[in-house]
Amino acid sequence: MRHLKFIISFLLPFLLFAIPAFSQDDLTKILDQEQPKTHPLTIATFKGTRIINMHTLETVGKRTLDFRISHRFGEFNSGAENFWGLDGGANIRLGLEYSYNGRLMFGIGRSSREKMIDGFVKYRILRQTEDAHIPLSITGLACMFYNSTKNINIINPGDSISYQKYMHQYSRMSYEYELIIGRKFSNKFSLQVAPYLVHFNQVDKISDKNDIYGVSAGLRYKFSRSMAFTVEYAYNINKYSNTTYYNSLGIGFEVETGGHVFQMHLVNSMGIVENQFIPHTEFKWSNAGIRLGFNISRVFTI
Repeated sequence: MRHLKFIISFLLPFLLFAIPAFSQDDLTKILDQEQPKTHPLTIATFKGTRIINMHTLETVGKRTLDFRISHRFGEFNSGAENFWGLDGGANIRLGLEYSYNGRLMFGIGRSSREKMIDGFVKYRILRQTEDAHIPLSITGLACMFYNSTKNINIINPGDSISYQKYMHQYSRMSYEYELIIGRKFSNKFSLQVAPYLVHFNQVDKISDKNDIYGVSAGLRYKFSRSMAFTVEYAYNINKYSNTTYYNSLGIGFEVETGGHVFQMHLVNSMGIVENQFIPHTEFKWSNAGIRLGFNISRVFTI
């Protein structure tokens, strides 16, 4: 019962915003905030709030709700029997994200992998202007994650006494923080970098560290009015586990049609949210440990 109350209290504030939408706008118009007369703001540094897995410096526009579907198939090197990953082993995330004023944004989602419930708050601290009066955009991001998998009993080697993996609710929690710094260099090219910190209240092995820190980078190159090429990479600086993990690398293609943004990509991480793909990417590009994935975003003004 305590478990259920915790989840309900976590979900309810976000789900209240999932009300019927009354109109739909072109995404470029939604990202275009009210412009000051002297220093017009740069718009659409990135077309949406994600590059592939990683957050961009963007928030959705005023009174805008973004419904997101993210899907990752299995890895290519699983072979023909598994139809090169398309037959199974998928990870799916559904998310709702909202901003009232176009500057402060929050969202909630649920992933099938580890039955992960996530929530985040995102705030645009500084925004680039077209006349370079402000040369960069800076956005702060704070994420919280709750692993809702069924509790399991663990028996220590040589010990007949078992115990529950998650003895306390806070043991299921983890967090991630970023400062996203980026610039739109031209109508075609945008770049951002983001130092990050991931913290786990409880780790799987006593030798694992609770904190993982590093820096990510992402770029977007627009080659037509509605299509662009994207790349993202997360570099973990510290050695936080004796288990072999790899840095997450994704290459993608995106297309915008009205209020829809469709992103298709190749990525070596199964996880979609930060506490999964940053520290626990188990596959690498060099042996075809990559998977096909896509994101679909639909925005509404409410």
